[in-house]
Amino acid sequence: MRYQLVASLRRGIVVTVVFFVVLGLGYPLLVTAIGQTFFSRQTNGSLTGYGSTLIGQNWSSTPCPGHLPGTCVFQGRPDDLGPYAADPAKGVSGGDNPLVANGVPGGSGPTNLGPRSKTLVADTRKLIEYWKARGVNPTPDLVTTSGSGLDPDITPADAIAEVPMVSAATGISQAALEKLIAQQTVGRQLGFLGSGYVDVLKLNMALSKMR
Repeated sequence: MRYQLVASLRRGIVVTVVFFVVLGLGYPLLVTAIGQTFFSRQTNGSLTGYGSTLIGQNWSSTPCPGHLPGTCVFQGRPDDLGPYAADPAKGVSGGDNPLVANGVPGGSGPTNLGPRSKTLVADTRKLIEYWKARGVNPTPDLVTTSGSGLDPDITPADAIAEVPMVSAATGISQAALEKLIAQQTVGRQLGFLGSGYVDVLKLNMALSKMR
């Protein structure tokens, strides 16, 4: 009886050690090696010297000498702008804030306000005023937040709408900016899936080289 108990314990320990080595060490190391070898940009968060191309950020406070802040760069969807802006001092996380939503760091999520919401109408009007003050005739995307609160992309039409603002603040011609947007536009997958988009961070990085 004692021999059988010892043998069973031995088998259990051996199986535990084997699975620990294979699944706890070997598998994670293998997956990490594959990721770093073939998908290093994605596995490292697509980081650049200006931030991640996978997470939207607030460009509205970018210094623009002689002009309103944020006017010398392209801006993304208002996930952390105006009525949706976070205010750590007041403990307000905002509606859809990159990296912080509902007061939870690392979380994100939409406001889920319906089309009949008075709050949504008021917030949208504030954002329209924000853009109008910068010479922009905003598209629907520029006055509504994204579903994730982290969207780093805008449509080519959104970017084109901001061209007068950026041109006035940088002195770069509208034609040159429109050409830049076309160069930075990613087309539909396989030519028919989804729609074209522009990564705001990449667009602004390209813009900085022009300036």
